[in-house]
Amino acid sequence: MKIVSSSDWRDAITFDVPVVVADVVPGEPTRCVGCGPDGELFDRTELWAVKHRHPKHHGGFVRFYCEAHKPAPAPAPAAAIPLKKPRASAPRAERRTASPKPTPVTDRPVRAMCPECFVEVSADGMCGMCGTQVV
Repeated sequence: MKIVSSSDWRDAITFDVPVVVADVVPGEPTRCVGCGPDGELFDRTELWAVKHRHPKHHGGFVRFYCEAHKPAPAPAPAAAIPLKKPRASAPRAERRTASPKPTPVTDRPVRAMCPECFVEVSADGMCGMCGTQVV
């Protein structure tokens, strides 16, 4: 099952570009988000709709603003910086670093083992599992 968001009038608005509310969604007079819930009602031809980006919802959210609170349009995107061409490098096999080889069993130091539990004992010779003294 594929979950998708539904399509509505907000999808037609470009991010961070103010548009007249009456052009995107008709309806009754409403309030500016900047003026607050006690602000006056504005006709939809006097309000601006701005679609903002949201960090967790890819569709963003839309707010209505009066002329006094209308945010400035988003600046034009900067020109793309050309990427440097990758320089020629050694073949993949030569670039790999040699992984350390495991120490052969014959070169490892001999450590005391508990004859009962078959675990390595500490430096004092006492088994941490069963308490047997190993010499």
